Amino acid sequence: MILLYLLLGIITSIIGALPLGASNIVVINTTIKQNLRLAMKIAITAGIAEVILSYYALNYNMLVKDFFMSNQWLQVLIAIVLLGIGGLLFFKKSNSKKVSKTSNSFLKSKYATGFFLGLLNPPVLVYWLLVYGIINSNVAMLSVKSSAIVLILFFLGVYIGKVFTLYIYGKFSVFMERKFKNVNLLINKVTGSLLFTVGVLQFVKLYFI
Repeated sequence: MILLYLLLGIITSIIGALPLGASNIVVINTTIKQNLRLAMKIAITAGIAEVILSYYALNYNMLVKDFFMSNQWLQVLIAIVLLGIGGLLFFKKSNSKKVSKTSNSFLKSKYATGFFLGLLNPPVLVYWLLVYGIINSNVAMLSVKSSAIVLILFFLGVYIGKVFTLYIYGKFSVFMERKFKNVNLLINKVTGSLLFTVGVLQFVKLYFI
């Protein structure tokens, strides 16, 4: 029964990591321009950041929820950023120059890149707030007062789910690179369209729902 928390952590983390976010995009681009091994360095620390955010949401559940609800400007800012990034990616021209695989300074920053991209992601906090509400209402009780083994298993599941999903994104990028000649441009178009759509939906949710 206690393994239920590990499974919950994995499933909820995978669901949260499936939509294209900053970490996913960087993993895709790194895999295409360099290789999957380097992309996994980003995934490893992005998983750590996911655990931190999910724990923060659990620890400060109501405080975080009230902050987002009372600061509509933050939600608007997130929507604008998504629209901007989506537009830039969609209209970005293909770049034939590849990043050097021997650039030490760039390689060393992979772990930091994954961590900060994973951590600086406010929508993830909102997602985990919703997750905890659903879990506590329908599945099991989970709080910072839960036993240590329960919390360890759940957050281990969160980490596994995040890293596994990013790994799948990386493997998919390898497949796409082999199938399409100009895969980088295609990925930019698809990613840009998705991010732009998410930004539009954010505005619709704020002002029309």
